[in-house]
Amino acid sequence: MTTELSIIITPEEENNQAVINQKILETLDQKHIDYKGQKVTPVFEKKSIDARRAQIKLFMRYKVYIGEEPENEDDVALRWKKADGSKKVIIIGCGPAGLYAAFRLFESGITPIIIERGSATTIRKNDIDNLTGQGQLDENSNFCFGSGGAGTFSDGKLYTRSNKRGDIYKIYRIFVEFGATENILTDAHPHIGTDKLPKIIDAMEKKIVELGGQIFFNHLFTEFITERTPQLTAKGVKVTDIKTGEQKELYADKIILATGHSAADIYKIIADVEPACLEAKTFAVGVRVEHPRALIDNIQFHGQQMSQAAEYRLTAQENGRGVYSFCMCPGGYIVPCATRTDQIVINGMSSSGRNSQWSNAAIVVERRPEDIPEEFVKIAEEQGCRALAGLYWRTWLEQLTQHYGKGQYAPAQRLTDFLNHKLSDSLPVTSYKPGVIPSRLDEWLPKEISERLQMAFKDFGHQMRGFVCDDALLIASETRTSTPVRILRNKETLECEGIKNLYPCGEGSGYSGGIGSSAMDGERVAAAIARTLV
Repeated sequence: MTTELSIIITPEEENNQAVINQKILETLDQKHIDYKGQKVTPVFEKKSIDARRAQIKLFMRYKVYIGEEPENEDDVALRWKKADGSKKVIIIGCGPAGLYAAFRLFESGITPIIIERGSATTIRKNDIDNLTGQGQLDENSNFCFGSGGAGTFSDGKLYTRSNKRGDIYKIYRIFVEFGATENILTDAHPHIGTDKLPKIIDAMEKKIVELGGQIFFNHLFTEFITERTPQLTAKGVKVTDIKTGEQKELYADKIILATGHSAADIYKIIADVEPACLEAKTFAVGVRVEHPRALIDNIQFHGQQMSQAAEYRLTAQENGRGVYSFCMCPGGYIVPCATRTDQIVINGMSSSGRNSQWSNAAIVVERRPEDIPEEFVKIAEEQGCRALAGLYWRTWLEQLTQHYGKGQYAPAQRLTDFLNHKLSDSLPVTSYKPGVIPSRLDEWLPKEISERLQMAFKDFGHQMRGFVCDDALLIASETRTSTPVRILRNKETLECEGIKNLYPCGEGSGYSGGIGSSAMDGERVAAAIARTLV
């Protein structure tokens, strides 16, 4: 028989298997499960940390086999078949949604053709080094665009609450297949790290080509090839080789749109073809707050020494809108994530060791479609698609941020000065490599954002004593938590409501947030396509 159970141990007991085994047997006794005279084999499944009190506790979940051997895990690689080219699917975007869609297509022997505007990881790394070191932005190859998507060079967090949308454990196993450590299968908040993820993405892409797929890097999708039969139907795509300027037409049985939240041009392409396909959605914008890691560790671990950097999650309701921490990066860095030279956009990341001297998180304010100022609604209506109003407002905020910065030098303010409405005379040392410039964020951030941030930070100071301090630095602006636009699709078939043969998925389409949920959504869409082609 098998049973699942959880035990509670201290951090000091984590590597003491004798103590763990004894606690498992005691728990079986408490559950009145008879194991006497039988082999008991516990298989570790998940670990989570409770640091809310002075005594830190670890919650360890096990699947326990009594009198039988553990079952073998399904080898995901055995499901993939070499594609023969008889059925083809174009995938626009080489992020987690696109990559996992490709592997799901291989389960049915369907050929994926991936179009990616950015570069492969090796070249992309050089472009990112130029951005962080010299402030030189390549608008098609950066932290957001390129091999593996935005997550490749900005952290590699895998945690998602969207477990009902697919098999998240399968997502993790595929990552392990290509080189991720097996602890992502058991950690409560799994994380690969930006230092390891590029090699994993390289291995995934190599396998896609080996199985008969194609990947076109540095190719910009510019237009759908459509006809009315009688419904508007996508037959293929037009792309431009960014390096040579050569234009190509590619055709396939189906098209998956797996672009990320930063590909603003995609929405305008769709709006030109069928504006009714788009709807405005809620998103969030704000700032990054950065503390010395030791300070956050001390607050969260109550002064106790732990091997890992501390995490936190903060939420508040201020004047009818949520304000919350997002993409918290313990032992991490703040990085420049603009995709146009006239913007400043920031994000956070961590390496696998999470061992930098800083910890940071986005603190963002919810923005609903009705919150968008009328001037941007009017611009969107003049362009023929009201749903784009939030996108235009977001772009305006990113440009405003650069106005108060310089190039990729970001505007910044001490948290205490932000609350006291004063310019910071000096700024603490920051992980943000391009550099920061003192600025009155409290004055120029939109009032509906800055006032809610100020109220929330006061609340957070009560939730985490010591969080509000002179060493806390605010850097603007964090705008890419999610897209302001959703591409409508049928709930059953997952096909775009207004364009036949087109299947939107992932973050850019408004159906996921992060690596794990995007990968699951890509798989889900590919499975729906496979049912129509096989």
